[in-house]
Amino acid sequence: MASDGVPTWEEVARDHGRFLYNVAYRLTGNVDDARDLVQESLLRVRRGLETYQPGSLEGWLARIVTNVFLDDMRAKKRRPVHKLPENPDLVLPPTQAADDAADAAGLSSEIQAAINALPEEFRVPLVLCDVADQTYEDIATALDIPIGTVRSRLHRGRRMLRAELDVRGVLA
Repeated sequence: MASDGVPTWEEVARDHGRFLYNVAYRLTGNVDDARDLVQESLLRVRRGLETYQPGSLEGWLARIVTNVFLDDMRAKKRRPVHKLPENPDLVLPPTQAADDAADAAGLSSEIQAAINALPEEFRVPLVLCDVADQTYEDIATALDIPIGTVRSRLHRGRRMLRAELDVRGVLA
């Protein structure tokens, strides 16, 4: 680490890449999208390190990955949807099975599916708090919302998640 307390990009990628991937995977629920999210986040980290003020590095990284995710979600809403060809296996490469991806990331596929079922406004704070272990203040800053809204969305998101897990028979 540099004498001014600012890590190098290589240190961030090496020491915090798993953290970034974990947050990205919980936000997207998809291995390929999570990898893309981490790559874009690391590009933004590279550009932002020159202005980074030492403090909560994981809070800063969580904010970056969340902003990349939200930017991507907004862009997807503006993009037209194209249908897949008749036989997509001829065009698309095979991907890792969803069960394998969820197992590799540490949660069952049922839990990840329940997280994915949450609306974005509740899923993002829940992932930042319960997966990325961010404080309410860091989440409020990352999402540019009041701390009371963070608390409210976490409460409602957790209630929705419990209901979704109950429907799926995970909480039986």
